[in-house]
Amino acid sequence: MDVDQKLEELSVLVEEAKAVPLSASCMVNRAVVLDLIDDIRDALPSSLSDADQLLAEREAVVAEGRREAERLIAEAREEQLRMLSQHEVYLVAVAESEALRAETLDEVTRMRRETDDYIDARLATFEITLHKTLAAVERGRDKLRGQAEFEEEYADDEGPIPE
Repeated sequence: MDVDQKLEELSVLVEEAKAVPLSASCMVNRAVVLDLIDDIRDALPSSLSDADQLLAEREAVVAEGRREAERLIAEAREEQLRMLSQHEVYLVAVAESEALRAETLDEVTRMRRETDDYIDARLATFEITLHKTLAAVERGRDKLRGQAEFEEEYADDEGPIPE
C-alpha cells in the first residue's frame, strides 16, 4: 500500500471513532493507529527518496529544456539573419534591375529616334530621286508629245521628217 491509502485509512479510523462525551476528543484503538503510522513511516522514506529523485529528474528535464530552447533561439536568430541577408540581396537586385530597365528604356528610345531619323533621311533621298525621275519622265513625255506634234505638222506639209 502507498502512503495516500494509509493516510486515508487513518482519517477514516479517526472519523469513525467513538466520541468522548462532553469533549471534542475521540477514542481510537491505539495498536491500530500505531500500526498505520508505522506503515506510513515505512512507506515515506521510499516516497521521499522517490520525490527527491523525481525533483532531480525534473531539474534535469528543465535544464535540458532550457538548453534546447537556447539552441532553438540561436538557430532562429541565424535563420533571421540569413533571411534578412537574402531580403537585402533581393532589394539590391530589384534596385539594380530598375536601374538597368531605365537605362535600357533610354537606350531603346535613343535607338528608335536614330532609326527614325535614318529612315526619314533615306526616304527624303528617295523622294528627291523620285522627283528627279518623275521630272525626267515628264520631260521625256513632253518631248515625245512635242515630237508627235512636230511630226503631225510635217505630215500635213508632206515633206521629209527631220531627225
